[in-house]
Amino acid sequence: MKRTQAAVLTATLALILSSSLVFAHHNIAALYDRNSVVTLAGTITEFLLINPHTRIDFEVTDENGNVVKWTAWSGPPAGMFRRGWKKDSLKPGDKITITGATARDGSKQMTVQRLEPPDRSLPVLTLGAE
Repeated sequence: MKRTQAAVLTATLALILSSSLVFAHHNIAALYDRNSVVTLAGTITEFLLINPHTRIDFEVTDENGNVVKWTAWSGPPAGMFRRGWKKDSLKPGDKITITGATARDGSKQMTVQRLEPPDRSLPVLTLGAE
């Protein structure tokens, strides 16, 4: 009987801990500062239209001429597909302009609020403040 109780307790704790991680992962306000919105022009290095979040890696040249690597996160691929985007919509070397809230921890990450694609046949991606 004690083994069964221990197993139930362990499973319950695992469920509670994993659910708190999911909540923290999806708490955009905790990760990104909506008061620190930037617009960056850069060059795509990688575009991953994959679950659970679309990832855009790009490089920006700063005011001193240094290349700075950034990552922008968007919603799931389904939302991108509905807006006309596909997995090959952005390719390495493409020039983009992207606006979003920056990471609170100071890392070079941001959410996507607006993305201007290089190909004008694609719509400008506007997601609002996520």
